[in-house]
Formats: sequence, structure tokens, C-alpha cells
Amino acid sequence: MRIETCPLSIEDIQSELEEIREIAAKNSSKKMLEKALSFIDLTTLNSTDTVSSVAAFTEKVNSFPAAFPEISNVAAICVYPNMAHTVKSTLKVPNVKIAAVAGGFPSSMTFTKLKIEEAQLAFVAGANEIDIVLPLWAFLEGHFETCTNEISAIKKAIGDAHLKVILETGVLTVDQIWQASILAIEAGADFIKTSTGKLPQAASPEAAFVMCLAIKQHFEETDQKIGFKPAGGIVTPEDAILYLTIVQEILGDQWLTPELFRIGASRLANNLLEKITGKAVKHF
Repeated sequence: MRIETCPLSIEDIQSELEEIREIAAKNSSKKMLEKALSFIDLTTLNSTDTVSSVAAFTEKVNSFPAAFPEISNVAAICVYPNMAHTVKSTLKVPNVKIAAVAGGFPSSMTFTKLKIEEAQLAFVAGANEIDIVLPLWAFLEGHFETCTNEISAIKKAIGDAHLKVILETGVLTVDQIWQASILAIEAGADFIKTSTGKLPQAASPEAAFVMCLAIKQHFEETDQKIGFKPAGGIVTPEDAILYLTIVQEILGDQWLTPELFRIGASRLANNLLEKITGKAVKHF
């Protein structure tokens, strides 16, 4: 892995973000709000999740086209790995992916062999997207080869499923976010993701900016497009539009597709629907 520092300082990033915030404030058209909804990985990761509750959660996605025929559905349903089969057996609508967190989520504090097996089992159970966490215990001590080998091994074990690597950016410096982004991409990540949502520090515009810069650099060097997913604490339509605008300004409109951009959220979907329809909505 190349050990580099972020090409921009935190001061430069914050200055750039001020301009992007001004653009985002003018970017809240109905079309953009609907786009934001179509990028959501609708998430339930509660200790109280049950087969019945996850099935009911999935049915809300099934009923969405009838309830809102003019609006595109969410991009995916994200659950714990043992619930992937429940989603698969319940999901009836097309073009909605099944994502499962795996690999010792949310701490990545277990043995690599178990992480690989868990990710593989989630894939076999029906998940076509696997979200894992960068092993911070190794990364923070500079054991980059350990991180690379683990990500690569999990990627190899999950067939044609997409691999999202969570960096837990809230506990990293700007340079560490840059290094972790480059590491995950070069190890085989299809997406890089900000946060698990299980720590107080979740997604931030600064982290998103750095990660999108790393994706841009990789694209310019290899012509390979890597996806980006902010997650954790994204609740308001304004939050969603800001992250969408960061992607748009750094990576371009070609990244504004569910194949390359996702938003991890649970409460955001209803809030976007209320903004789009102008009515109180409690569909999800």
C-alpha cells in the first residue's frame, strides 16, 4: 500500500465545503430529493430485531411502489447477517439489493477466519452486498498489510457480491481517512463507507470530502469507479442533499446512481418523503 497524506489540509477542506454548502442550499429540488431517496440503504440494526420485525420492515419496501408510484424505491435493505435470508424470502420488488453487515460488525474485533466465514454465510443466505469494518485495531498501529489481506480475503469469499468497507472515520484524522480509503480501495472494496453508526462520531462532510477525493484519484489512475456511502447520523433532507452535493461536485453526476452512491439511514426515508410530498409520512 502507498502511504500518503491527504493532498488537502483540514483548513482547505473546510474552505471547499463552505462553497459546497452554498451549492447544496440551492440544490433541494424535488428531483434531487427523490434521487436522495433512491440512494438509501434502508437499515435496521437493532439488538431487538426479530424474524417477524425484519419481515415487516421488508414488506414496507414491497408496498412502496403502490403507495408512491411516481417515486423510485430505496436502493437496498441492510440487516444483520442472520436476517439476510428473511429479507430474501420476503422481498418481492425488483431492483432493491440485500445488504448484510458482517466481518465482526461493528468492532471488527474477532478472528479473520470467522469474519470470512460470516461474510460468506451472509452471501449464501441471500445478501448481494456485504458491509464490513476496517480492522482499526490493526490499522491504528500501522499494520496495513494485515488490513489489506483481510479485506482481500473477504472479497474473494463472497463471490459476485459487492463489498463495502466501513472506515469508522469519526475516530480518524484527515490523513488517516485518506490512508484508510486508499488501502480499502486497493484491497478490493467496491464501496468505501464512513461509519457503522454505532459510535457517537458518525459521518461528517469532512470525511466524505476526503473519501471522495481518494475515489477520484483512483478513478483518474485506473479508470475504475468505486462507490461511496456516508452512514450514521444522516437524518434530515438537508443532510442528504449536502452529501449528494459533495459527491456531485467532486466526482460528478456519473456517480449519482445507486450503483455508485448510497446513504445509510433509517429515519431519513420518511423525512425525505415528507419533503417531497408536502405531507406527514410514516411509511417506513
